[in-house]
Formats: sequence, structure tokens, C-alpha cells
Amino acid sequence: MKPRISVITLGVDDLNRALQFYRDGLGLATEGIIGEQYDHGAVVFIDLQPTLKLALWPRASIIRELGIEADSPSPSHAMISHNVSSRDEVDSVMDEAAAAGAQVLKPAHETFWGGYAGYFCDPDQHVWEVVWNPDWVISD
Repeated sequence: MKPRISVITLGVDDLNRALQFYRDGLGLATEGIIGEQYDHGAVVFIDLQPTLKLALWPRASIIRELGIEADSPSPSHAMISHNVSSRDEVDSVMDEAAAAGAQVLKPAHETFWGGYAGYFCDPDQHVWEVVWNPDWVISD
């Protein structure tokens, strides 16, 4: 498999609530909910960077599409890391997420490997790491 990941899809319980969190709370640009004309087609796409999108799709639609049983979401299922260019930016993003309604799992702190990171959950229990790595150069 060649690494051509273009969309990361998060299953959400309430698409409107997820849209408000990511668009209004975190300020991520999106056209909003599209695909409502199709049964189980409503989705939100957010441009993260060139060729990479975040999709928010109702869990019920994913369950229907895959033909699987519903299960309980767990913060340990996956983690999305958002790398930033400074310690101050970690603090700023963590504050922004908390103000948007995120649950702070672990406040920003010095890491064992020399970086600085904090962790929060979105309203659907998806874990986000906000991290500064002194060995990585982040360009805007």
C-alpha cells in the first residue's frame, strides 16, 4: 500500500454538535453539512492541509455502511496529533479547545522526550494531542 491517505473520518453522535465544535469552536474552515439529500449521506469535510481532509460522519451512518454492531466510543481507540511550532502555541490551542467545550484530558506539560504536549477530547470522545516537538520545524 502506498501512503496516500487523503481523508481521516471521525464517527460522531451529533453532526450539528460536531460541526459547531470544529467550525465555531476551533475555527476550522468548512462548507458545513453536505450530502443531506442522501439517506445516511450527511457529512462535514474540513480541509486540514493540501490533499488532507477531516470528515465528520454520523456513527449511525458508518454502522449502516459497514453492517456492524454499534459499540461504545473510547478515547483509547485512536489519537490525532496536531503539531505546532512552539510551547506557547500548545497552550493557546489547548485554551481554544477548552473554550470550545473540549474535555481536557491532560493539561499541557513537559514530555519525557523533551517536547511539550496536552490532550483533549472532542464532544464525541476523539482524543487530540497538541504537541510541540523541538526537533521538528513546522511551516505554516
